[in-house]
Amino acid sequence: MVLYLTISKIQMEHSTKFITSDIKLSCLYDKFFKTEITFEEHVLVWFISGETKVIQADATHVFNAGDIFLIPRNQLTTVLNFPKDGLPHKAVAIHLSTERLKKFYADIDVANRAKEDRVLSFKDHPLFESYFASLLPYFDMKQSLPENIASLKITEAISILREIDKSIDNILANFEEPGKIALTDFMEKNYMFNMPLEKIGYLTGRSLSTFKRDFKKTFNTTPQKWLTQKRLELAHYNLTQKHKKPVDVYFEVGFENLSHFSYAFKKQYGYTPSELIYQLPAETVL
Repeated sequence: MVLYLTISKIQMEHSTKFITSDIKLSCLYDKFFKTEITFEEHVLVWFISGETKVIQADATHVFNAGDIFLIPRNQLTTVLNFPKDGLPHKAVAIHLSTERLKKFYADIDVANRAKEDRVLSFKDHPLFESYFASLLPYFDMKQSLPENIASLKITEAISILREIDKSIDNILANFEEPGKIALTDFMEKNYMFNMPLEKIGYLTGRSLSTFKRDFKKTFNTTPQKWLTQKRLELAHYNLTQKHKKPVDVYFEVGFENLSHFSYAFKKQYGYTPSELIYQLPAETVL
């Protein structure tokens, strides 16, 4: 399994148990965990406790205890995990690999399906409730779960998804890799995600060198300069128009830490985010 992951802020104690490399139980005990991530496999998640925000270019999803959702592969995503109500952030995640899905769909006709990449949410369904409850005892086993049994449990999850959502094949049976697309729309939609340029290039159907060359032709500047400019403009808007605090803004617009954000902001505008906040009317600041 390969994924692209940027950890922008961690204040946590964290533990993870594995049934197999594709099925894990994670527990976050402290205050906050943020990642900017692109899964190369679909991920099915069941929340036991806590809260998670899944932020994508066109939507923000909030999930709490009992929620079940599927994140499609190859989607730029910011994930914010929080303990809640005195309980840790605790969740089971199942990775549905392309190899496994190809085998599953080998004898199933899914021709002419429409491509979809939306986050899907499933809540309070007895099939999933009983399925995830059956997984929990495996995490306490001292010996490894036999591979054939683990494989059956993942196949069971796929079968339940297909039973609950008749359109799920549009996601699970789509094995296409990203093709070459126009840079302008993609970058304007996704510039706030702090991903390696190599990954951004891949998602636009380009090698890193081709991405940089095409970017220069399209925007007449380098990706790094353009991304910094766009993120600072969004930050300035969020501070002045949405009246957010700097600590709540920097990770939303793609900066890795507050100090780097403040330095870049002052270089661009001549004052720090905090100095800007002090200039705003007191009643506008959250």
